[in-house]
Amino acid sequence: MIVSKEQLFVEFNQVDWEYPGPGVRRKVMTYTDELMGVYVEFEKGAVGAIHTHPHLQFTYVRSGEFEVHIGEETKILREGDFYFIPSNVAHGVVAREAGALVDVFTPMREDFVRNLAAK
Repeated sequence: MIVSKEQLFVEFNQVDWEYPGPGVRRKVMTYTDELMGVYVEFEKGAVGAIHTHPHLQFTYVRSGEFEVHIGEETKILREGDFYFIPSNVAHGVVAREAGALVDVFTPMREDFVRNLAAK
């Protein structure tokens, strides 16, 4: 299943996985024009490559351990930790062990929605 814009209830097991890179899979769980929630799993050693985007982002570390790079700073974060990414600041992660992140973006990531529509 692909989530619809402003869908009120979303069951995790009903949403299709996307595979944006080696050892990484994600589910776009919910979105409006202003906000998006995305669940992302990483295998140990998988990389979320350094990139930028104009969206504000905060991320909850649901499980695992990640080396998180934001701008010129790097920190090791674990289950229960959060991080914030300002607009247009280079960032990325390396999974030091298998784990999952919950990303929240504002506004929503139109590129992610285009990927869903292309399926």
